[in-house]
Amino acid sequence: MLTGISLTCIAGSYLIVFLLEASRLRLRGRIWHNSAMVAMVVGLLTHSLHLYNLASSEANQGHGVLSSWYDWCLVAAWFLAAFYLGMAMRRPETAIGIFFLPLVLAMLVGALLFRQYAPEPFPHDDARRYWRIVHGIALLMGTVSVSLGFATGLMYLIQSYRLKHKLPMRTGFQLPSLEWLHRCSQETLFVSTLLLAIGVLSGVVLNLYRSNQVAWSDPVVFSSALLFGWLTAASLFEWLYKPARVGHKVAYLTIASLVFLVMALTLALVGRHAVNNPAATPAVSAATPLAMSTTDWQRSARDGELSRFARQLSVSVGRPS
Repeated sequence: MLTGISLTCIAGSYLIVFLLEASRLRLRGRIWHNSAMVAMVVGLLTHSLHLYNLASSEANQGHGVLSSWYDWCLVAAWFLAAFYLGMAMRRPETAIGIFFLPLVLAMLVGALLFRQYAPEPFPHDDARRYWRIVHGIALLMGTVSVSLGFATGLMYLIQSYRLKHKLPMRTGFQLPSLEWLHRCSQETLFVSTLLLAIGVLSGVVLNLYRSNQVAWSDPVVFSSALLFGWLTAASLFEWLYKPARVGHKVAYLTIASLVFLVMALTLALVGRHAVNNPAATPAVSAATPLAMSTTDWQRSARDGELSRFARQLSVSVGRPS
């Protein structure tokens, strides 16, 4: 699929975006921002296709998927670019591209250097361990972000109801302003989507490591993908549909996100996802050498040496001079 895509095409697209963003410091008009967003979408699309081709090639060759410093620099650059695109679309008046895009380009330069001077992949076990860490941390932080969004959304509904009906504020039960709660709900929705994307994609990589295929029929994998799909749809709805940015709609979206999260966690609990199963490990008899600890082996070796020395001493003592 478009195997001719190179880092030069990707870096060129991001460089054009950076120049368009820098031009906004002197030139006015939305045309510059809109042009930058079009170039950014093209760059991110080509970047995604390049990663897909790279992962497919590594999987076909039997290598670890995205398991070298070159691969990781490309993945890091992709997430930085995706985060910038989302923030730039949500806040078109800001000039955050001047700060984000140099980081993206620096990651691509790092990838080129690693490909030239250190192209070797990680050891297979190390690569799986790294991806497990990324998978676990991303899902953990995504869970926290969804939970925070639920809390701020619920507080927004309560505060809105109190102000609408002009209810007095109880002592000790003061809530933040509606503007602050609304902004936090929006941010947690966006951050949750990004973190779940990292978690789902790293889970896909781990599945490819284990069986060269993704077990979409697994209830936990399916529910995680469904949660990610819901968050993506909710974020796009909130961004594209302007009436969704005001009122109770964002709060309802964050509360519904928790419902999907609870469903995913319930399936993980029932299916014992990512839990070691002691019953699956064959029991080792205490009498076998495999059951002996390192200390036992050392003690056994020491006792053997002592008994061998004692036998030699007794022989030498009993031998006539």
